[in-house]
Amino acid sequence: MKKELIRIRSINELHRHYQCGTPRHPLVSVIDLKTIRHNLLEQGEAYQMSLYIISCKSFKGNLHYGRQLYDFEEGSLLFTAPEQVISSEPEVQLEEGWALFFHPDLINGTVLGRNIHQYSFFLYDLNEALHVSDEEKQVLLDCVKKIEREYSQNIDKHTQGLIVSNIELLLSYCNRFYDRQFLTRAKTNHDIVQRFELLLNEYFTRETLVNDGLPEVKYFASKLIISPNYLSDLLHKYTGKTTLEHIHLQLIEKAKLLLWERGKSVSEVAYQLGFDHPSHFTKIFKSKTGFTPKAYRSNN
Repeated sequence: MKKELIRIRSINELHRHYQCGTPRHPLVSVIDLKTIRHNLLEQGEAYQMSLYIISCKSFKGNLHYGRQLYDFEEGSLLFTAPEQVISSEPEVQLEEGWALFFHPDLINGTVLGRNIHQYSFFLYDLNEALHVSDEEKQVLLDCVKKIEREYSQNIDKHTQGLIVSNIELLLSYCNRFYDRQFLTRAKTNHDIVQRFELLLNEYFTRETLVNDGLPEVKYFASKLIISPNYLSDLLHKYTGKTTLEHIHLQLIEKAKLLLWERGKSVSEVAYQLGFDHPSHFTKIFKSKTGFTPKAYRSNN
């Protein structure tokens, strides 16, 4: 059965849909998920919202995120960027939780608005949710309560700045707790890093690079069944380099070997590595080595 897609574009539409009264602020709202109709997710419905969502939930059942299905039986912190789609199975039962919704217009023109992309967990998959302890959950709830208290009183010229500052504080804590989660899952993450390195080496030993082209980050993420953002963050935590940086380093090592073969022109090397335009290859090679491919060949 195809799920009905419900689009929600504003805080006003959100409150109307969940029948939770008139919002106190047009761009931000905190909702106790046990008090609303549907408990945020309803059988046969999928949601696409033009809002950032940070939700702390404790529920049982299966959740769809994109095309994948996950089983959660503990409290989790979930992050949704605008226009992502989320839905649930009929047996999902929300036990407790809150959700912070805010429209991108709230942070437009602010430091947070310029830096929101740095909080890459908004683009993680559902199985990469943040699991928090009771103490950590309380720290986050304190931030949320300050946001709710700020917009619930008389709105003045300081309101937006204080709300945005508390959202930024909340996200900073989430960064800290994700760092802790990366460390506590060291064995699993180490296995992922090793599998990635094997996949990367295997890709660049192919004889079909000229047809396949350079691998994209999402290629390795799909092979490892994790999101591209999570993979890059995990690699950066453990190796100091993002997925793209690893791809480029492997590319440079392959390129050096090919450049030592004197019978091939720089353009032929570029095409063999999967580049459509030799100039792109030259640009990447120089940025990583300090030499153009031609100069590197001449010096070796």
